[in-house]
Amino acid sequence: MNIEAPPLWSNGPKPGLFYDFPGRSVGQSLVNDHAKTHTMYPTTTGTSVIGIVFDGGVMIAADKLGSYGSLARFRNVERIFKATDEAVLAFGGDIADYQFIREVIEQKVRDDECGGYSKQLDAGALHSWLTRVLYNRRSRFNPLWLDCVVAGFRAGKPFLGFVDKIGTAYEATEVASGFGQYFAIPMLRSAREKKSDGIFTQAEARKVIEEAMKVLYYRDCRGFHRYMVATVTKEGVTIDDDLDLKKDTNWDLAHLTKLL
Repeated sequence: MNIEAPPLWSNGPKPGLFYDFPGRSVGQSLVNDHAKTHTMYPTTTGTSVIGIVFDGGVMIAADKLGSYGSLARFRNVERIFKATDEAVLAFGGDIADYQFIREVIEQKVRDDECGGYSKQLDAGALHSWLTRVLYNRRSRFNPLWLDCVVAGFRAGKPFLGFVDKIGTAYEATEVASGFGQYFAIPMLRSAREKKSDGIFTQAEARKVIEEAMKVLYYRDCRGFHRYMVATVTKEGVTIDDDLDLKKDTNWDLAHLTKLL
């Protein structure tokens, strides 16, 4: 004999069942009403981004692989883009979320241009805006699964900042996301400590960036040999695309490894 449990309160839900909110048809549950769901984990992702401040500018790099789980599925994903002449963004994490936030930022820049704003969006302002957006999404339990690196200028000085999916943000002279936090950051800091003045030239920054990308290609199973580098100086933004690490790596010891 089944005894039906009474409601938890007057006209409330019965134990183990959904509550029929006022105005809904009788028996219509949240499940049948297409309950709102959020992304619980990213599907197609990009890995590390690394950045470094040098004398007169900032340089960032990221490979071009979009991994579908452990499958190297998309091999020409541009994870760095120019927002303005004073701000460049690079992203690790979910590719779909990256495409969404990129469209929002590009529209924001167009609105500023059409509105006739005299002050161009710089890296400092964009970094601050991203911290608010990502923290807001996190607070709604619907985060954008991104690790963002912002490079450029703020008040005429080189700027390099990081923001993650829960809104944690900081500024530094060396920044990395993903595995780069463990492999690239020690390399960049060690190279800077060896400098008597702690200041890189642009050529030195490019060399240490290339070395860090090579190590990430060796050590990160989501890394890729094709990558891009963005350089931001007072003259503007330069993006070098389709760079390749194949000629600079040696896989003789990895007998079972086949390069893509």
